[in-house]
Amino acid sequence: MSEIRFFALGGLGENGKNMYVVDVDRQYFILDAGLKYPTQELYGVDEIIPNYKMLINIKDRIKGIFLTHAHEDHIGALPHILNELNVPVYATPFTMEVVKDSLIEKNYDLSKLTLHTIDSNTIIRSGNVKVTFFSTTHSIPESIGIAIHTIDGVIVYTSDFTFVQNKDPKYQTDFKKINELAQKKVIALLPESLGSTLIQDGGIHDALTHKINSVYANAEGRIIVSLFSSDLLKIQRIIDISLIHHKKIAIIGRKAQRIVDIAIEKGYLQIPSDALTTLRYIDDKNKNDSKDLVCLVTGNRHEPFFMLQRMCKKQDRLIHINDKDTILIMTPPVPGTEKMAARTLDVLYRSDATVKQIPNRLLTSSHATSEEIKMMMNLLSPQYIIPTIGEYRHQYGVKQIAESIGYQEDKIIILDNGDVAFFKEGELSYTSKGDIKTGDILIDGTAIGDVNQFVMRDREMLAEDGVLLIIANIDPKKKKVLGDVEIVSRGFVYVQEAQEVINELKNIFFTTVDKHLKGKYINWNDLKQDIKEESTKYIQQVTKRKPITIPVIISTETDSK
Repeated sequence: MSEIRFFALGGLGENGKNMYVVDVDRQYFILDAGLKYPTQELYGVDEIIPNYKMLINIKDRIKGIFLTHAHEDHIGALPHILNELNVPVYATPFTMEVVKDSLIEKNYDLSKLTLHTIDSNTIIRSGNVKVTFFSTTHSIPESIGIAIHTIDGVIVYTSDFTFVQNKDPKYQTDFKKINELAQKKVIALLPESLGSTLIQDGGIHDALTHKINSVYANAEGRIIVSLFSSDLLKIQRIIDISLIHHKKIAIIGRKAQRIVDIAIEKGYLQIPSDALTTLRYIDDKNKNDSKDLVCLVTGNRHEPFFMLQRMCKKQDRLIHINDKDTILIMTPPVPGTEKMAARTLDVLYRSDATVKQIPNRLLTSSHATSEEIKMMMNLLSPQYIIPTIGEYRHQYGVKQIAESIGYQEDKIIILDNGDVAFFKEGELSYTSKGDIKTGDILIDGTAIGDVNQFVMRDREMLAEDGVLLIIANIDPKKKKVLGDVEIVSRGFVYVQEAQEVINELKNIFFTTVDKHLKGKYINWNDLKQDIKEESTKYIQQVTKRKPITIPVIISTETDSK
């Protein structure tokens, strides 16, 4: 008899930041450790990772972090976490190569970490628990699902998957292993939710290939294709189609996009060396404009859009887009990049190039659709279903799918981050709301945890109302202000057009300072606070705005003669 708890530190009710914990009799198994990217209102924040701090107190009982595939929303938090949580990490060879690369970039000494490479036949034992793996199909090689076997039954985490058949063994689903799991008692299935609202569209693979082929057939000159660097399956498809059309292939930003570089180096992307070309910088003799050229513009999030804009504006050193080019857009906007994507399309259409956009429904085939989620449920026949990986609407979509094949409502458990599902003797005992402290850790640059809600509030105020500096020199012995007061405004008002406001701020400054100079000693903190309060009060009355006001008072002793 085991006591099992399941909870998420990230990934429920959101898109990204996936990090799930299965606790079997106080042995902790962590499934994935991802990041998500900020939306525009999080000024200056580069990445968001789960708040993993509760795991530090129990790190001796953590049996490992098990990674399902090499996308950043599943592995991106690792370089930040391993500093404080140096526990074993398990991943397939390709995923581990990408992880090692990101750790080296963050100056880790890999010899001090416990990094285990696994495959779908690996079995990891810990006490009365064993962990097994099964290959899945996704847009990146060597993607796996994870099964945690307890004496009461199995917990199965699918991660991202589809059932699209693929001839490449690095992308094939292991149905044999899934069937073996089905012979056991599956307590809970943790399926992905992101594609739950998509209807199975038969022949998406063929439709996409047909669409790309027609673009190639009608192109007069170069073909420039925008792709996400993490979608290696689509990159391979573009390479294969380019070879059929006898094109030369150039990958822009290959070194910057390390995941693509690793995939080429390790043979996960198959490109004949005679088909791969390296572009030289544009000059009077070299224009890189051969009509047999296919350029793959790869990047994350906004990067493909940004590079295309540079190419249109003739600012790029390798490609200047002209009216003979065909641009193939295979990068649907991700959260936070919608404006950039729309602006890029506008710029592209102005360039007179032929612009072809692949419809989103043909590009979202790397997540399980409603029929595929249903098929996974039917294959495994779990007692309980706990939707993971997705916003609430996606989780609710999984609930509706489960109900459509006969699951009762009490067998479908929709959780938020921090909620806990308790299982005893293989049966759900109860769920509790918000038992585990969760939240976001905002990463700004390289430091970790240095950006909290107070910093974000200040950044928001700076962005909305600007900053005002009030600078003055005061002689503490003579008790007088030296020279004039300087008012510096950034993002608040243009000083030369708001002279009346500036003059009144100076008057407020002198009035406030006079009160403090009458005392025996000057309390500099109180003086600054009073200047700030009085100035802010006046500004709010006059302008209805609240800039960050910073008094800069310099103690300057003058010659007493």
